[in-house]
Amino acid sequence: MTAHIPGPIRSALYLPASNARAIAKARDLPCDAVILDLEDAVAPDRKAEARAMAVDAVKAGGFGKRTLVVRVNGLDTEWGEDDFAALREAQPDAILIPKVSAPDDLAAARSLIGADGPPLWAMIETCRGMLQLAAICGAAAANRLEVLVAGTNDLAKDMRCTPGEMRAPLSPLLTQIVVAARAFGLAALDGVMNAIDDTERLKRECRQGADLGFDGKSLVHPGQIAVANAVFAPSDERVAWARAVVAAFADPETSGRGAIRLGDTMVERLHLAEAQAVLAITSMR
Repeated sequence: MTAHIPGPIRSALYLPASNARAIAKARDLPCDAVILDLEDAVAPDRKAEARAMAVDAVKAGGFGKRTLVVRVNGLDTEWGEDDFAALREAQPDAILIPKVSAPDDLAAARSLIGADGPPLWAMIETCRGMLQLAAICGAAAANRLEVLVAGTNDLAKDMRCTPGEMRAPLSPLLTQIVVAARAFGLAALDGVMNAIDDTERLKRECRQGADLGFDGKSLVHPGQIAVANAVFAPSDERVAWARAVVAAFADPETSGRGAIRLGDTMVERLHLAEAQAVLAITSMR
């Protein structure tokens, strides 16, 4: 059994949940997901305030089609349990758990928010989490885990590596995250890029992530959204192919077949599912 994959997520923007102005602006930004952060972006003395502001933002709504996610503090901190308790009532679209390193982390989160609570997203940002990827993803369906998010900053810190502009030390691990996500029917988001004024580097990093197979990229600044949306959107040629595949399988003469000829190639129902996913992203442009 595989987990449910949410709608297309080309761009997922982190915002400090303590910043009311940023939250208000996020309701009109062209990102696919908004992540209200209670963890890294919030100072210890503002944790309770940020939690209350996140709950108010979720209840107020107004985010349209954007997926609204809240990143909580870990259960090994003094704020984690209170975060989960507040969000169990508020019900965002998903809860992002930091530093997921074992299946037990998912189970603990699910027990706190209940079987009918929001879906889970998991930050993969520790060496131990990398070694436990298969087990974590194997527990996805039971705990309603939908998305893996590469935490590249913390992962580099844990590895004691220097990623550099092309992230060479991290590339094998990023590939493993994508492979694990695909094996268990999950979406996968690439990590953030902190150099917010370097557009060309952002383009290269987004292209690298897209080539590795990520669905989209997590971002730290609104100015990064347009690049991520453009790079992770399918090309015109890809869209034309997808439309042709969907149309071919919709033809009454071929609709019941498992494989059909399209031009000079054979396409199967797995290609139909892929084509439908491409068109779903296209509809969000």
